[in-house]
Amino acid sequence: MPWMIGGIFGGLIAALATIFKPNWAPITAPIYALLEGLFLGGISAELNKSYPGVAFHAIGLTFGVLAVMLLAYKTGTIRATQNFKLGVIAATGGIALFYLVEMVLGFFHIAVPAINGSGIIGIGFSLFVVVIAALNLVLDFDMIETGARNGAPRYMEWYGAFGLMVTLVWLYLEMLRLLSKLQRRN
Repeated sequence: MPWMIGGIFGGLIAALATIFKPNWAPITAPIYALLEGLFLGGISAELNKSYPGVAFHAIGLTFGVLAVMLLAYKTGTIRATQNFKLGVIAATGGIALFYLVEMVLGFFHIAVPAINGSGIIGIGFSLFVVVIAALNLVLDFDMIETGARNGAPRYMEWYGAFGLMVTLVWLYLEMLRLLSKLQRRN
């Protein structure tokens, strides 16, 4: 548990440093990866105790979604148009705001059981969040491709990898959440 807590808070500090100082990305992105590995390993182990195999399935689904989204992006099936970007960013911001409000309400022991439960609404919400996380991969691919095409500075390679890693961590956590809800239904 201490490693997991250290991983989440250390990862947050490394992420903030990378976001506010992109030129530090060659150093902070690998640190973020190591710290998030501690957090993800801990949470995966805990959930795997309650729902055997859930972590393995979440990893497989996460990489499967990554492959499908990369293929859809490279073939032009999904294009990162301005409206697409605005929609994905708005949905992501809405989800972040919802999670923030839910966290603040948690301090007062107020929960949103329908969203966090294993009923139709909870599973539907989790599916929605997984879709939005997957669509964020397209934004990452576009940022990386645009940077390469425009001759971005060398440190932006690390910054692009960091952005992709953040999205994959989010997608994996949401996959864990969705699969856990589905397991609770059984």
